[in-house]
Amino acid sequence: MKILVVDDEHDIQVLFEQRFRKEIKAGTVTFVFAFSGEEALEYLNKWEHEAVLILSDINMPGMSGLQLLENVKKKYLKPPPVVMMVTAYGDAENHRIAKELGADDFLTKPVDFAILKEKLKLSRG
Repeated sequence: MKILVVDDEHDIQVLFEQRFRKEIKAGTVTFVFAFSGEEALEYLNKWEHEAVLILSDINMPGMSGLQLLENVKKKYLKPPPVVMMVTAYGDAENHRIAKELGADDFLTKPVDFAILKEKLKLSRG
């Protein structure tokens, strides 16, 4: 499973690589990182059907995660990647907007990796 992680915080890459070390080594999951919404769209334009799941922060400078979500759901229809949004705790308005734009699931920051692995069906093994 290829996952595109979109977050303007660069240290998120190290965190994901540490938390998913076993799954990466086993080849069950591959991560690609984009540090802006614009960079994520560039990746998707180049490798349209590579990312099965997009995990995107909502609050980013430039193109927000909500704008990225809207672009993805309009443009990538066959089949659309699953988009999981990462929201700050108590960010009800962005959560509502993301749901209306077609977000498939949500995680709260800071990311609980046990919950994420459960959602990805990677908790056993």
